[in-house]
Amino acid sequence: MIDRFSWIAIYPEIVLLVMACVIALVDLLDKSQRRMPAYILSVLTLLGVAALTGMYASGGQTIYGFNGLVVSDPMANWLKCFAALAVLVGFVYGRTYVLERGMLRGAEWYVLNLLSLLGGFVLISANNFLLIYMGLECLTLASYALVALRRDHTVSVEAAMKYFVLGAMASGFLLYGMSMLYGATGTLDIGGVFKAVASGQIKHQVLVFGVVFVVAGLAFKFGAVPFHMWVPDVYQGAPTAVTLMIGSAPELAAFAMAIRLLVEGLLPLAFDWQQMLALLAIGSLLIGNLAAIAQTNLKRMLAYSTISHMGFVLLALMAGVIGGNALAAANAYSSAMFYVIVYVLTTLVSFGIILLLSREGFESEEIADFAGLNQRSPLYAGIMAMCLFSLAGVPPLVGFQAKLSVLQALISTGQAFYIGLAVYAVIMSLIGAFYYLRVIKVMYFDDPVSVAPIRAPLDMRAVLTVNGALLLILGLVPGALMALCAKAIVQMLVT
Repeated sequence: MIDRFSWIAIYPEIVLLVMACVIALVDLLDKSQRRMPAYILSVLTLLGVAALTGMYASGGQTIYGFNGLVVSDPMANWLKCFAALAVLVGFVYGRTYVLERGMLRGAEWYVLNLLSLLGGFVLISANNFLLIYMGLECLTLASYALVALRRDHTVSVEAAMKYFVLGAMASGFLLYGMSMLYGATGTLDIGGVFKAVASGQIKHQVLVFGVVFVVAGLAFKFGAVPFHMWVPDVYQGAPTAVTLMIGSAPELAAFAMAIRLLVEGLLPLAFDWQQMLALLAIGSLLIGNLAAIAQTNLKRMLAYSTISHMGFVLLALMAGVIGGNALAAANAYSSAMFYVIVYVLTTLVSFGIILLLSREGFESEEIADFAGLNQRSPLYAGIMAMCLFSLAGVPPLVGFQAKLSVLQALISTGQAFYIGLAVYAVIMSLIGAFYYLRVIKVMYFDDPVSVAPIRAPLDMRAVLTVNGALLLILGLVPGALMALCAKAIVQMLVT
């Protein structure tokens, strides 16, 4: 099903592109300060896209479009659905924040986020090296502009410059690696690369050279050590609403890019890229958790926390190619997908609370700013506590289930090295629990720094409450989401 269904495969991308242009045009006629037409149109667009991709995913059909350039399979469509919902939640959480900080001079906030999501969608459905690079550039270029959107804030502009320079270097790594693979295999098609590599007729050293650069580019997108330098600086320097955006939906796109390149394209070279992922995962868990302990800025602490969580995702990707067991592979990759989705859900909560406590002229991003939060609002303190416990992997919250699924995937390989990695990951998680518990201690046992009431728009309060409740509900009954991930990965592997 290639030519006949070409346009169906990219309907979500078409909707996003058209609506981004419509919102930009409508904004020319809107002279109000709050930009409500752009907000409403963006929310409706994302709801429509989420419904469309969810419908595609539920159908279970795999469609190849434009002579195999794009693929619309259940894994891609579920990731698109969750990415659209993440951006939608980010719009709800960040609306007041961007208005108070002068970031709504026009509709750039909405248009750039939709274009970034468009890049993520292209990346998720890419079945060709060229399309992967186009999607990545669309996503990252819009992200650079978002970080610098608060033009009168020196720290944000500095963070954008760092992000741009390091991002350009990482894009160069990825592009060079893909060009090496193209030179060796003679094709840009991911399926064609798989067949060429599996034939065994290509010089191994040339392929490995390309794989090294591809993995380096992926590691930057994940924020894995030693390509993590941008994460703490950008997380801290970017406006908090932007930090939420670049820490949520793009992680889903990065996971899809890793699956497309490493599993669908370079699986015959798994022995080589496994070793690289092992080093990245070990370093990310160690540096991420140890560096987070020393942080006093909550956004920077969460940045190092992100690095450690990406270590878990890399561990799951490693465990998927041991022993040639298709069922074990599907279990490992589905645990990685489940982990990424859970991480995004939890990230939305954490930065949502930070945005809630921020007010005009004051960024509530230091750990000390959360002192006595329970005395000001037991509800929001409870939501933040659940978020932190989930990140630490404490049952019965969903973060525990995510970590457990990855550890089970490692242990089920039966190999001593992978069992050792599972033990190492548990030890690192115990170390990481310290800095999460420290924030909870500050919220519940320190004297409040302010007695001002916490006010939030009705839509933000409602979404934040539902978002926090999901951490507990999915922790108690994770079966549906885990089965969804497993089914999507199985359907992706058999096509």
